[in-house]
Amino acid sequence: MHTDYDPALAKGIVDQATDAIIFADRDGLVRVWNAGAERIFGHKAEDVIGGTLDIIIPERMVDAHNKGFNHALATGQMKYVNKVLTTRSMHKDGSRIYIDMSFDMVRDANGTILGALAIARDVTERQANDAATRVKMAELEKALAEKADKAE
Repeated sequence: MHTDYDPALAKGIVDQATDAIIFADRDGLVRVWNAGAERIFGHKAEDVIGGTLDIIIPERMVDAHNKGFNHALATGQMKYVNKVLTTRSMHKDGSRIYIDMSFDMVRDANGTILGALAIARDVTERQANDAATRVKMAELEKALAEKADKAE
């Protein structure tokens, strides 16, 4: 069954998505910041729309982000297209979080780049659990090695 495109439905999907959905225009200004982005990053849409993404990028990563963004706009090529990147980000309260992000360019019907889309999911808890598992594994490996040394 074919139905006509419904902009209100599309907006509802974006607005209600659990994941962060963010769109920055060619000038690097945020134009879409959904409820998922508000929840993950702590910033209300009205405080972010029209500003830059610097508020969620750790200071040491801002230059690399801006270079990548500008390169993508100039060439139409993105380093992480069709990939999910786990990276650090910043919450409004100053805490550092881990997020899984995917990126793509948004183009109009003529193929002109309008800006960049990012979808993000908070994976801070998973990263903490993975780190704890690595520590535990290292402790177990050390204990096994010590036990093996004593047995010899």
